Amino acid sequence: MRHFGHIAPEVRRRLFHQEPCEFTADSSARLLAVALGATLYSPATRPKLADDIVKQSGRGVVSMVLCLEDSIDDAEVVDAEENLVRQIRALAERAPYAADPPLLFIRVRAPGQIPDLVRRLGPASALLSGFVLPKFTEERGIPFLEALATAEAASGSRLFAMPVLESPELLYRETRVETLEGIFRAVDKFRDRVLALRLGVTDFCSSYGLRRGPDMTAYDVQVVASVIADVVNMLGRADGTGFTVTGPVWEYFRVQERMFKPQLRRSPFLEGQADELREALIEHAMDGLLREIALDQANGLLGKTCIHPSHVLPVHALSVVSHEEFSDAQDILRPDRNGGGVLRSAYTNKMNEVKPHRAWAERTVLRAEAFGVANEDIGFVELLAAGIPT
Repeated sequence: MRHFGHIAPEVRRRLFHQEPCEFTADSSARLLAVALGATLYSPATRPKLADDIVKQSGRGVVSMVLCLEDSIDDAEVVDAEENLVRQIRALAERAPYAADPPLLFIRVRAPGQIPDLVRRLGPASALLSGFVLPKFTEERGIPFLEALATAEAASGSRLFAMPVLESPELLYRETRVETLEGIFRAVDKFRDRVLALRLGVTDFCSSYGLRRGPDMTAYDVQVVASVIADVVNMLGRADGTGFTVTGPVWEYFRVQERMFKPQLRRSPFLEGQADELREALIEHAMDGLLREIALDQANGLLGKTCIHPSHVLPVHALSVVSHEEFSDAQDILRPDRNGGGVLRSAYTNKMNEVKPHRAWAERTVLRAEAFGVANEDIGFVELLAAGIPT
């Protein structure tokens, strides 16, 4: 699979200075953590889940979470498990595929579900990339991680964990640092199995009876923004001790906003195309979502939890490395610059200080590998327009 792999090769060549790389579920954890992109959540109760997975893969989704936790009613768990096992087995029977299915994760409620589901899936468990672990703290998380290790040994397949940081102990100021220290101990002990840490901002808001509107980002809710800052501070460091932390869910969809309407109508990718495509693009141009994605990246988060397919392409389009960013990163990482120093950007608009900017450059080059580098004249609008399914 690859990002933007659902669009024609000749279109990719027009868009990209460096195309996104191909990867599989067996690729390195370092690459997969960045390549997760927009992780689409789906309730495990969906009766045509296998068809949904195939459909979303064809639309550019590269990671999905099949949810047995908050997205379904407590009374539905048994039926949801049965449906999930049945659907994944059906998906396994479709091989060989026209394209690889997305990276698939199951969000469970209890540690015992992990080895039980792997056992019930049998050979079809090879389609799983791992499990999402809810309300993660050191005390609650260790049993999940131990269960994951047991299931991995039994299945013979590599299984990753994605803990969700959403507990009240993490939110409350008086217990936050202690909780973060405990989380670090837990994930550090199982570092090889932890692919990324996910933020449960909806649960954070719930603790205070809050819900942000479609014109506000998570960073506008100060009590939530402070948690994100502390999570990145203690768990997202670039010194080799940190983990990939993904962006919070955006709850709204089909919001008709016009922020990019003039630019979309000027895009060369729209010339001669139907009004329906133009309206689809405008519908995707959600001001709040786009601002939140930009703020996620500015605050050290990669990828995003998504609950609607319309959110996927904006996340991926904004994850593509610009030609200017790539040029700066390459200059900073030149072998003859290991001693440091200051360089004028090739775009002659900024200073590149080699030592302080090295960690940023390394992360940028890795993101470029996963999402590609846009050509000089290509921006978000063109990437969005080209990626909309017709």
